[in-house]
Amino acid sequence: MIAIIDYGVGNLFSVEKAFAALGAEAKITNNPVEIKAAEKLVLPGVGAFGDCMKNLEESGLIPLIKEEVAAGKPLLGICVGLQILFNGSEESPAAKGLGLIPGQVERIQAEGLKVPHMGWNRLHLAEPRREQDLFAGLAQDKEYVYFVHSYHAVPEDESVVTATTDYGERLTASVQAGNIFATQFHPEKSGDIGLSIIRNFCAL
Repeated sequence: MIAIIDYGVGNLFSVEKAFAALGAEAKITNNPVEIKAAEKLVLPGVGAFGDCMKNLEESGLIPLIKEEVAAGKPLLGICVGLQILFNGSEESPAAKGLGLIPGQVERIQAEGLKVPHMGWNRLHLAEPRREQDLFAGLAQDKEYVYFVHSYHAVPEDESVVTATTDYGERLTASVQAGNIFATQFHPEKSGDIGLSIIRNFCAL
């Protein structure tokens, strides 16, 4: 079972529907027993960084999430669920992130372009690509996915960046640090390509 962590924010039902379309057993839950029993975890997130962290702290699930990740359980962060994996964000300077990946989240500097960055954009996959990662089987510089964001992650270690996209500047589109995977874009809203990425996560 894959646990989609419910902490009061996120596009939960769309994420659940995407997993169900692939025949994967995925459940929206905030039950610590179910989260601990799950084979994999999904951490969605929409809205402001500070609001997401406030809700997550109030859920009491942070120690459990860190414990499960430290034990090697695969975790997929989506959108703000990627951002809160980092130390903090310019959007909410007083809020501390989970600190699972060193780095900060910064506002998009897209001179002459509208922010938020919203819509379909092309993925540039990092090289060398690992066949066991989220992008196994995808073509380089040909795949488009759906974004809605005003901020993007800037990791301390650039090697964790597995894909980027261009919008006024080079933006972090996805990261991987060990058993932690995350996408700034919404795979559950990205059609067949998004389903391929979710399928790859299920197959880890």
